[in-house]
Amino acid sequence: MKMFIRYALLAMVAALSLNCYALRLEPIKYGDMQNWYTRDIKESAIIGGATKKLYEIAPAGHTTGNKAYRNLGGSPWATSNVYAKVSGVVKTSCAVEPAMVNGQKMAKVQARMEHVKALGIINLDVMVAGTIFLGEINEPISSTKGPFSKMSMGMPYTKRPKALVFDYKVDMPATNTRIKATGFGSQKTLKGRDQAEVYVLLQKRWEDKDGNLHALRVGTGRERYNKSIPLTKGHQLVINYGDITGKSFYKPYMGLLNGDKAYYAKNSKGKLVPVQEEGWAPADAVPTHVLVMASSSCGEPYVGTEGVTLYVDNFAFGF
Repeated sequence: MKMFIRYALLAMVAALSLNCYALRLEPIKYGDMQNWYTRDIKESAIIGGATKKLYEIAPAGHTTGNKAYRNLGGSPWATSNVYAKVSGVVKTSCAVEPAMVNGQKMAKVQARMEHVKALGIINLDVMVAGTIFLGEINEPISSTKGPFSKMSMGMPYTKRPKALVFDYKVDMPATNTRIKATGFGSQKTLKGRDQAEVYVLLQKRWEDKDGNLHALRVGTGRERYNKSIPLTKGHQLVINYGDITGKSFYKPYMGLLNGDKAYYAKNSKGKLVPVQEEGWAPADAVPTHVLVMASSSCGEPYVGTEGVTLYVDNFAFGF
């Protein structure tokens, strides 16, 4: 009897300990990756004229035709799947798609090489990272310069969650090199293992009289994955508030995004401009916007390791 009571008490303590880490979840709309919108886009005849299927995280539906995509059904999500029209030539890229993992429908984001052949004369290779994020893409893409300038990053948000909660899986090739392929010039092999990453950033933004956007960093959660990881459910990416540069967990990649590293957003005039993070907000500050991104690569644009794959699902804010 005493032994039974002892085990019962231990079980109660264990249950209480688990409850200490249980969070109240606020799901992000369409973050369960169950709904996908597809569109068929025909590439230019000069590069083969194939019809390619692109996937978007939005209410189920389908369109055919070379049309710019804008977020549908109130979906806050955008992807790196794009319709580009450069100098009159239509090309697509699809590095994000739904996939089943252990019977669970997830978003699969993968680094891959896009091959472009023009009449068998011009062969171009471009390294593309699979990415999903809260925001919008400004289609059609008209150039390969400044990829961040084609993305409006983040959405309005004024709460202070403790963590970003999600399910994920990582497939990491056994290689310690990366490829830089911009489509211009030959490919370059770079040393160092590429990494998939997920982040959540909270900002307090404002606009000056000239339409420039500024921000203070309110909260930070960012982690990178350099090895294969089995399907993990309910992972909690902790959000740390205020200036974290002096904390033991701080890494340089968690720093402020300004200068060439700044992401873009639309100002009050609808123009995409860089959001310059000018400092760290007080630890008790209230944000105006949140950024969430999951990507198969963490390096500069057009650099990555083909085959790095990140699966993600069930995004929610935890309180």
